[in-house]
Amino acid sequence: MTGQIAGRIAFQGERGAYSHQACLDARPGMEPLPCRTFEDVIAAVRTGAADQAMLPVENTTYGRVADIHRLLPESGLFIIGEAFVRVHISLMALPGVQIEEVEKVRAHLVLIPQCAAFLSRYGIRGEAAADSAGAAAELAASGDRRVGVLASDLAAEIHGLHILARHIEDHAHNTTRFLIMAREPDYQRRGKSGMMTTFVFQVRNIPAALYKAMGGFATNGVNMTKLESYMVDGSFSATQFYADIEGHPDDPNVRLALEELDYFTSTMSILGVYPADPTRR
Repeated sequence: MTGQIAGRIAFQGERGAYSHQACLDARPGMEPLPCRTFEDVIAAVRTGAADQAMLPVENTTYGRVADIHRLLPESGLFIIGEAFVRVHISLMALPGVQIEEVEKVRAHLVLIPQCAAFLSRYGIRGEAAADSAGAAAELAASGDRRVGVLASDLAAEIHGLHILARHIEDHAHNTTRFLIMAREPDYQRRGKSGMMTTFVFQVRNIPAALYKAMGGFATNGVNMTKLESYMVDGSFSATQFYADIEGHPDDPNVRLALEELDYFTSTMSILGVYPADPTRR
């Protein structure tokens, strides 16, 4: 959903980060609010400093974003939308610098391996930075002609850097999925690509509980697009599951599947009901 919604939307990182790009793409009418950590993003919405949050959950190249699935159930927020952002990585440097002058590039740790082929071709070494957009800001202030940055085109525009090469990532499918969160849930049917429901649950301590809990989705024809597990309270025996399904809780087949799930679980909580992003299909 890309309506012109007013207010502020919080994201983790510096201006020019891919989360910033996601805010501009999915919520063009909202003012982006940069925050230092994911916890700060959640706190900004809970305290009213922001109206919505943009949180990355998974990437097609490096998998799920660490800690997000642990934070979501405890956040007190609800998922009201999703957005997919194609991660285009560009090499940037100070204005006037030629690519032959660049000896090293700085970027977030996950970006450097994604450009391994390009960096090897030019003999450029990588150096990890806490934040790619932050590295762009630091380069603009440093004046160092030997250093480049791997980041978004938006970061180059914001910090006045020159793009030496665009879209140098090794994999053309590199995409990040974001969840848009708010203080209140929204169960209205909306969008043109169907609805999604996200929930977390813990199964009862009985044999084959997970298998039995999943049976209701199969027999009722509900497509589960994501199922992940993670430990809770630091215990190997306590596992929480995170799931995405296609459909709305009021759909007859989804309602039946959730009722069967409830029978085999000790806890179950819906984190959000939201329109599927058109690009997920």
